[in-house]
Formats: sequence, structure tokens, C-alpha cells
Amino acid sequence: MSETGSYGALAPAKVNLGLFLGPRRKGDDRHELVTVMQSISLADELRLEPAPPGAEHDEIVCPGLTGPPQENLAARALASFRAATGWQAPPLRLSIDKRIPVAAGLGGGSADAAAALRLASHASRLGDERLLRELGAELGADVPAQVTPGRWLASGAGELLEALANPFPALELLVLPSAGALSTADVYEEADALGLARERGELQQRRGQLRAALELGAPLPAARELLHNDLQAAAVSLSAPIADALAQMREAGAEEALVSGSGPTVVGLFGHANPAGRAQRAAAALRGRVPEPIAAKSVGAAFAQATALG
Repeated sequence: MSETGSYGALAPAKVNLGLFLGPRRKGDDRHELVTVMQSISLADELRLEPAPPGAEHDEIVCPGLTGPPQENLAARALASFRAATGWQAPPLRLSIDKRIPVAAGLGGGSADAAAALRLASHASRLGDERLLRELGAELGADVPAQVTPGRWLASGAGELLEALANPFPALELLVLPSAGALSTADVYEEADALGLARERGELQQRRGQLRAALELGAPLPAARELLHNDLQAAAVSLSAPIADALAQMREAGAEEALVSGSGPTVVGLFGHANPAGRAQRAAAALRGRVPEPIAAKSVGAAFAQATALG
């Protein structure tokens, strides 16, 4: 990267189109799962550029950032990329404009880490997609699928990925944020307490069904049971307002309303019969709610490509 070079990339959030929970694995104690991760147009914006004169280390700038900056997932991604590739660029500044709600089940931190890897690879001309995914898997279960945004069938603990065709026409969504936040670890612990995990054989069955339903680009599966989220009951158990948000989304006209990931964000899906128009009407019906609903649509890899900035 030149002394004056700077690069930017969008970091799209993800929603889960169905999430089926399995048992804990013996080796790492992580839950097995089967889910489809869909990137959406709600996105953070990242910029990678030379750090100010006198800086001795890479730095992260993110308004509202809590905790030590070096523990931010995007900072860890940049450090892991340097270690894996031997990239010796002078100290860098990574700026993050946050638009994705935090601790919301939308994979915002993972999206930022994945975008940081894309930016570092683009700026250095080092590392291929396989390496970026391997580094992402070390950072978190949601990161590998967000290295190349799009639609992915994920299994294992999220690290086993199979690309699915981007939906055509685009899937329209309405994202209903929550005023609160939920810890992913707490939701998984509650799921265990409620006995929500499925047998491995049933997980494999759901994996095959999701692939068959979505591999050719259908916006949504015809079988609504495939959009079920096993973590939803646990999220509602920990945060009762989620149930009200789900009811509001259905009343506003969503084809399906579900919790994304571990929550608390509720997503309304619109995949058939003038989906954009119906999503707009639903947004109008929910106007005035706090936090406000956010309209979004499915996106692919081109939406989030790293580019040189002027």
C-alpha cells in the first residue's frame, strides 16, 4: 500500500433463513448447527488508510467502541492477516462507521472482521479467499460466510460452507431492531436449558432440505417450516419484548417473521408478489416505532468489494 493509499469496503449484516441447533461438540464445546446465512444491504462502512504520523501500531477508530481497541474483532482480523502473510506495511488506521445494531443477531462484528480481511488482502495483494476464510474461522463462527458476502449454507459450527445462488429476484426484508441487546452465549445457554437441540440425523435432513429449497435462487423456501429458528424460543425467554415485535411484524404484513441468529432483532421477509411494495407498506405501518424499522434487501459479493478511494 502506498503512503497515501486508502481503501474502503462495506460490511453487510447477515440474517439467518432458518437455523437448526444441534448438540455440543466434544472437541471445542461449540454447538453444531445448520443455517442459511444471507447478506443484506444494511451495512457498516470501513476505511483502511495509513495511520497518522508518529503512530507505532495499527489503530481502530469506531465511535461507541467499548472495551480495549485491540480486542475489537476487526482489529484482531487485521493482526491475524499480518501474522499469516508477513505483511509489513507501516501502521494503519481502520475506521468503522457503525450502522448495524450491536449484539443484535445480525453478525455486525463478524461482518467488520470479514471486511477488514478483504481490505487488507486488497491493499497488500496478499492472501486468497481460502486463507481469509481460514483466518475468519479462528475469529468466530459467523466470519467465514461473510468473507465473501452472499448466500451460504453453513453447517458444523458455522465453518463448513456451501455457496448457494443469490436470490432472484432479490429478497426484500424489514429489520426491526430492539432497544436492548442479547449475549449470544446467554441465548445458547438458555437453549440448552430448554432442551432445544436436535439430533445430528435431523440436522443433516434439514441441511438437505434447505439446499434443495434455495440452491437455484428462490428468494424463500416454499416450506415455511424451513425458516424456523431454534434459538428463537430461547431469545424470547430472555427478552419478552421480542414476542411483541414478532407479532407487530406479522400484523404489518410480513410473509414470515423470525428472530435473526441469537436475537433480539426481528426480521420480516417478503419474497413473493410485489415484495418491495409490500415491504414498503409494512415499513409505513410500523413507522413511529422506536427503534425504527430498517428496509433492506439481499446482496451478493459485488456489494461489498474492497476498492481504492480517491
